[in-house]
Amino acid sequence: MDDRRACRGPDRTRRLLNRAAWDEMAAMNQVRKFAAAGLDEATRRNRRTGGLRVGALAETGQETHGSTTAGVKRQYMGCAGRVANGINTVHRSYVRDKARHTLIGARQWIPAGQGTDAVTSLVIGLPLDLWFRTKGQLALDIGEDAWADGRAFDAICGDEVYGSCTELRDFREGRRQAYVLRVASSCMIPLSPGTRVRCADAVKQLANAQQEALEQAQARLPRCGLCTHPTTGQSPTCPWCGHPQPPTD
Repeated sequence: MDDRRACRGPDRTRRLLNRAAWDEMAAMNQVRKFAAAGLDEATRRNRRTGGLRVGALAETGQETHGSTTAGVKRQYMGCAGRVANGINTVHRSYVRDKARHTLIGARQWIPAGQGTDAVTSLVIGLPLDLWFRTKGQLALDIGEDAWADGRAFDAICGDEVYGSCTELRDFREGRRQAYVLRVASSCMIPLSPGTRVRCADAVKQLANAQQEALEQAQARLPRCGLCTHPTTGQSPTCPWCGHPQPPTD
C-alpha cells in the first residue's frame, strides 16, 4: 500500500491500521455504493441498460492452520475440496446481465460454539455481545444493508444453504422480490392451507402430471396403421416407417 501511495516508509499505513477507529459497516456501505454505481455506469456506456440486475449469494472458504482465528472450524472447504481447518464468509455480488459483476457485501460466519463461550470469545477476540447467525441469516443482513441503500435487484439467486432459510425467503417475498434459491429434496413445500409435501414428492407429482398430459395429447393424434407411431396427419407417409397414410379431413 505504501509503495502504491509513494510513501517514504510504512509508518502512515501502520498508524492507519493500528490506531484508526474503523467502522467496517460504514466503510462497506461506501464501497458498495461506489462499486455498484461504477458497474451501472459501465453498463450504460456499453448501451446495455435493459439487462437484468441479479444479486448472487455464495460463500467462500479459506484454509487456516491456526486454532485462535475468528470463525475457524474443521469443515468442508470448497477451495481445498475436502474437510479442513478454515473459515467461511458469505458474499453477495451485484451482477449486470451481459456485463460484469462486483462484490457488494460480505459477512464472516462464526460457529455457534465460539460466540456462546465467553472464554473462547475473549481468546479469539470476538465481541461479547455477538449473536450466532446462520449463513442464511447473514445473507439476510447483507440484503437489508443493500435495501437500505436503495439498491434494487430483479432477482436474487443462491444454493440450498440460502434456500433453506425461511427468514430469507420471507424477507424477499415481503418486498415482492423475485428469487431463485435452491432447496434440498427434503424441504417441505406448502401447496394449500394445511397441506405440505416434500420437495422431491412435489417434483415427482409435477413430472407425473406432465407425463399424463403428454400421453393424453399423443392419444388424440392420428397413428400409423403399420407401426402405430403418432403422426401429424399432414404427411402422406409415416415419418417413422414410411408407410402410406390415409388422407385426413
